[in-house]
Amino acid sequence: MIKTLDPKTLSQPELYSIMSTAIAPRPICFASTVDKEGNVNLSPFSFFNMFSSSPPVMIFSPARSGRDNSLKHTHQNVVEVPQVVINVVNHAMAEQMSLSSTAYDKGVNEFVKAGFTEVPSVKVKPPRVGEAPVSFECTVLEVVELAQTPGAGNLVIVQVDMIHVNDDYFTNGVLDTEKLDLVGRMGGNWYIRAIRESLFEIPKPIRTHGIGVDALPKGIRESTVLTGNNLGRLGNLERVPSTKEIKAIIEKEGLEKASKSELHTLAQQLLEVGDTEKAMAYLLFGENN
Repeated sequence: MIKTLDPKTLSQPELYSIMSTAIAPRPICFASTVDKEGNVNLSPFSFFNMFSSSPPVMIFSPARSGRDNSLKHTHQNVVEVPQVVINVVNHAMAEQMSLSSTAYDKGVNEFVKAGFTEVPSVKVKPPRVGEAPVSFECTVLEVVELAQTPGAGNLVIVQVDMIHVNDDYFTNGVLDTEKLDLVGRMGGNWYIRAIRESLFEIPKPIRTHGIGVDALPKGIRESTVLTGNNLGRLGNLERVPSTKEIKAIIEKEGLEKASKSELHTLAQQLLEVGDTEKAMAYLLFGENN
């Protein structure tokens, strides 16, 4: 049963809970800013992402408080001094990052409270977090206030002017996802860690044209063994094995007498390890024999 909800009938806390739990994991914008007096502020925001690489543009949203409708100090600061450093958060700094989200009084330096190292930036006034694996010095292009109600977002649109990356997180000259050990925001008090066990790869159909799930024989599409993910991987193939190729594969594996159900199970195991062409051969043999 599907529960259908009209957001206009929900309270702000109810709506926030559903959206922040369902729309996850979210990257974390760990933003350092300064006010017009030069006081430093550091605070995390999970309403955040990149939206362009040329020009390099990111957007984050320090929303109004759902309790008292107050504006975040970060929002006030970027209006006064339109610059920000967006620091990337990994697991090694997650607890300190969370501590910095405490509602300290304006003027309190969260770098000090959370035990982070201030490192001077090159092009902007706010300092960067020395412990962050990656930091982006940014100029604020625009601040869009969506509403004046509790929970309303304020879109801070920024352009990246300088990037700092810790050499420890490169492998063969490429920024390494596994080494970064990033964390993402979930609902409530939950976070997620991008460790090896949580990572998986999917071949991207950027320069290829997969045959599509609709091109698979009905018996494969309606398999009681294969999942939607399995079908998606099969549909990403650019071509299906020829009859000659199928015969050679089946004979080599000694599967001439295997049942259709057995072939589907074996094919699923192959799909899980990325041997898509052989899996397709198994499935097509089962359809034609």
